Amino acid sequence: MNLHRRDLLLTTLAAGAAVPAWAHHGWSSFDQNRPLYLEGRVAEVRWRNPHAELLLELPEKLVLPADLPRRSLPAQQAGVDGPALLARTTLPRRAERRWEVELAPLFRLQQWQMKEIVQGDPVAVVGFTFAEEKGAPLLRAEYVFHDGRVVGLRSGPA
Repeated sequence: MNLHRRDLLLTTLAAGAAVPAWAHHGWSSFDQNRPLYLEGRVAEVRWRNPHAELLLELPEKLVLPADLPRRSLPAQQAGVDGPALLARTTLPRRAERRWEVELAPLFRLQQWQMKEIVQGDPVAVVGFTFAEEKGAPLLRAEYVFHDGRVVGLRSGPA
């Protein structure tokens, strides 16, 4: 293979490998030192892989629930200090009322036997946004409060 063809092949492979990394957000992309609380009605749902996604419409005056630090959380396979996370949770500084919320892959949601979320459902989430807070408002959910249950999304149930 001549040098020009090899360079072209390597460039093409590198560009193709970069697309999935950009399109799918791992936990390390998010500021896990500042958990946020969102609550509202689901405006749109994409219940599919690589992860389910919601468009959440927040109320005009979002309020942090007083009982949030005392809420019971499910045990997960991954070590997550849920009570400490809930105790440090705050409201977002951003003014946008529509937030994109990334959930877990469908397999993980099925492990938790989570009921499918549909448009119009009331949902609350605790999760993380990008450290820079640039671009569209996006939250990676750690805990989802829906239909009287709470589901941990970092791993499967313990």
